[in-house]
Amino acid sequence: MEPGAEDGERRLADYYNRRAASGCDHPPSRNRAEQRQRFIALLKSEGRHSVLEVGTGTGLDGLKFVQAGIHYTGVDLAEGQVRLARARGLEVSVASARRLPFPKGSFPALWSMSTLLHIPAYDIDAVLAELVRVTAPGGLIAVGLWSGEGEELLNPEDDVEPRFFSRRSDATVREVFGRHGDFEDFVTWQEGAGTESGPGAGHWTQHYQFLVLRTPASPPDQVGRMS
Repeated sequence: MEPGAEDGERRLADYYNRRAASGCDHPPSRNRAEQRQRFIALLKSEGRHSVLEVGTGTGLDGLKFVQAGIHYTGVDLAEGQVRLARARGLEVSVASARRLPFPKGSFPALWSMSTLLHIPAYDIDAVLAELVRVTAPGGLIAVGLWSGEGEELLNPEDDVEPRFFSRRSDATVREVFGRHGDFEDFVTWQEGAGTESGPGAGHWTQHYQFLVLRTPASPPDQVGRMS
C-alpha cells in the first residue's frame, strides 16, 4: 500500500461511521436507480446470479439485488455502515477495495457506486486490477463516479475529517478503465444544481458517470496488484 493510503482509508471510514451513526440514508437518484435496474436485467439475461458490491453504504442497492433474486455479497470500509447493512439481512463485511478477501474469479459481477472516486490516481490501476481479480473472466463490473478535470482535493462541504476525491474527466475514465476491460456501456448525466448537484457543496462543476466494463476473457497478470 502506498504511503498515506492507510490513513486515507481511516479518515474515510471515520466519516462514514459518523454518517451511519446519524441514521441518515441517502437513496440513489432516479437515474442511478434506473441504471441499477438495467444492470440487474443484464445480469439476468446472461445468467449471472451473484454480485459483489464494493462500498455497500447502508445496503440500499444491496436490497434491490436481493429482491431481484441476485445473491448479494458486500464490503465497506466503515463498520457502522456494515452493521446497518447487516441489520437489513445482507451479507456484508468490513474490507478495503485494495485488499478484497475473496479468491480469484469469485463473482460473475461487481457493483461499485460513488466509491472509486475516493481512490487517488496513483492507486486506481492497482485497485481496478483487484476488482478484476475477484471478478470472473468475461464478467461485468459496473461503476459510478462524479466527474472532474483531474483534480484531487478534499471536499469543502465536510467540516470534520473531509473526504478525499479524485475527480476524473470522461476521457480519463475511458482511458484508465479501458486498460482493465472492454466498455459495455458509458453514460453521463447531470444531477441537480448548486448544492444539490453532488459533492462539493456547489463549488464543483460535475456530472455523474456510469460505466459497465466486461473483464478480459483470460485473467490478466496482476502486476499492479497491491500487496
